[in-house]
Amino acid sequence: MDSPHGAEVSAEDFGLEGPRGWAFRGVDFAADPGTLVAIEGPSGSGRTCLLLALTGRMRSTQGHAEVGGLRMPGRLAAVRRISALGPVPGVSELDPAFTVAEHLRERALLQRRFDGSLRTLLRPRAQRTATARATVDAALEAVRLDPSALPKAERTSVRDLERLEALRLSIALALMARPRLLAVDDTDLKLSDADRAEAWELLRTLADSGTTVLAVCSEAPEDAFTVRTGTPAAEQPDGAAEGPTGEDDAAEDDVAEDNSAGDDASGNATTEDDTTGEGTADAIAETGRA
Repeated sequence: MDSPHGAEVSAEDFGLEGPRGWAFRGVDFAADPGTLVAIEGPSGSGRTCLLLALTGRMRSTQGHAEVGGLRMPGRLAAVRRISALGPVPGVSELDPAFTVAEHLRERALLQRRFDGSLRTLLRPRAQRTATARATVDAALEAVRLDPSALPKAERTSVRDLERLEALRLSIALALMARPRLLAVDDTDLKLSDADRAEAWELLRTLADSGTTVLAVCSEAPEDAFTVRTGTPAAEQPDGAAEGPTGEDDAAEDDVAEDNSAGDDASGNATTEDDTTGEGTADAIAETGRA
């Protein structure tokens, strides 16, 4: 059963096919509310597409998934309302020319304009300002980002932030929507070992507080609930969630040549077309983003 904060996330034979083949296919897992779910796999294996599909930003073409009891692909809009994106390249990137303050102010205004009730919009200006400030402060505290410690405090441009600081800011912006499901792409990209440990500790803390977290990575921490892309189920360690199942090279060639290819003779699902990343890119272009 869902908690008041986090959302249960599950998938059954979940897949997404684009014009050149499968971005991902045959994903099966079930995670409780407040779980840190690591989507692990090599670049081009459909990790980002899976992340976007599980948050209602991309429409799947096979199987189904559920977030907070909302079944997809039918309830995409409802899933978007209870989920939020941290950093996802090409989708929810920070503007390098914006300052930290400008990003926070913009998100607070958007939050009040599109997610606030009519009663909230009619409150006195001073009360609305105080509420927005409290929301910003709570989000910054949750990600342990102190703007006063930055080179130019809140006037620091995003281009001048360290990678870990930018990650914290992106997550803070997402948390301002108070999501039940938080999605973060490229969690461990371009981070030192120490910064990577801090990033995972942050996401672990958010999950422990009740928010379900989906985090794309190249290498998942041992204590995370792991969903793997591009890895045969038989090769997964004990306790790992089942990801897309694998086939031999001949079957992969069949997928590249025939986008309508289905299961192989043994009943295992074919792998996604991840040899060049074109399948993922085409799937994004085909399905669009909300």
